[in-house]
Amino acid sequence: MPTDTPARPPLSLYIHVPWCVRKCPYCDFNSHAVTGELPEQAYLKALASDLEQEVTRAGDREVQTVFIGGGTPSLMSPAFYQELFELLRRRLALADNAEITLEANPGTVEQARFRGFREAGINRLSLGIQSFDAGQLRRLGRIHDDTAAHRAIEAALAAGFDNFNLDLMHGLPEQTPAAAMADLEAALRWRPPHLSWYQLTLEPNTEFYSRPPVLPDDDHLAEIYDQGAALLRSRGYNDYEVSAWCQPGQASRHNLNYWTFGDYLALGAGAHGKVTHPDGSIERYWKTRQPEAYLRRIDSFQAGSQRVSREELPLEFMMNALRLSEGTVEHLYTERTGLPLESIAAILGELRQQALLHPHRLQPTAHGRRYLNSLLEYFL
Repeated sequence: MPTDTPARPPLSLYIHVPWCVRKCPYCDFNSHAVTGELPEQAYLKALASDLEQEVTRAGDREVQTVFIGGGTPSLMSPAFYQELFELLRRRLALADNAEITLEANPGTVEQARFRGFREAGINRLSLGIQSFDAGQLRRLGRIHDDTAAHRAIEAALAAGFDNFNLDLMHGLPEQTPAAAMADLEAALRWRPPHLSWYQLTLEPNTEFYSRPPVLPDDDHLAEIYDQGAALLRSRGYNDYEVSAWCQPGQASRHNLNYWTFGDYLALGAGAHGKVTHPDGSIERYWKTRQPEAYLRRIDSFQAGSQRVSREELPLEFMMNALRLSEGTVEHLYTERTGLPLESIAAILGELRQQALLHPHRLQPTAHGRRYLNSLLEYFL
């Protein structure tokens, strides 16, 4: 138990929609290929019951951000989201300026549907482009081609979404630095406010893990990253987090709440949440993963939970905060964990002596960011 009871941190909400058209070979998220008609009304009913258990966790806090991930949430109709947000506003206090993000994949949306999402209250899109190269999209198992990717962005803009993110991967099968830069240039032509630019990794329990494609070697990966980072900075983008780039003032508020050790409620099959209780204890929890099992639940939708121990809190906090380029102010450590900064003073001193942390701030240096995993091991 922390020594001091911290004020409860800002609150977000994560909602998971587990269905997609088909499972991509690199994907390790809780996603399931849909067969037949989507059970929209049944899922709404289950979410409504699930929500009742989340209301208590919220307490009297406003929900500052909402993120709807998947799966492919854009498979659900605008009417589904209209009903969902009416339900959320009845049971939770949504901030007037809440950032509400929906993940959408090209090939599952058109302009009329985007307009419907806007009318339902969604004010930010995260478009799963992954690549603008038709050949790479086929290798990645995506259901859209390069033309559909551009059309989706155009449709989103026409529907009034001026706040959007593009998901783009690099280090794709046999990708050259020149091809990776062409992908990045294609994205930058749309001047996205936010860009998630991250390296393809082979995750366990995926098709790519069991049958790995030929990926670029370490030298080419380094060249891709160095060239891409230089290009993004030259266009005015800042890498405020390990794989997140944005124009000034366009950082994802939902992501920032994660990285600054905020709380987030969890709704939907396989959703994960984190909550700070009034006594200062911190709990992570997760919901039933399989969609069919989730829909059949009557009493509790929670599949498990774990209290974060006092010994685990330093690493838990730093694993999040030190992903940020600017890190956090020192007093946030005590505010979010209830632990005195003096309890890790020796570690901070050693890291600063090695020029891995900035003085007077929980912020990795450029050298520290390069060796972030090694830096974090100090807090084990």
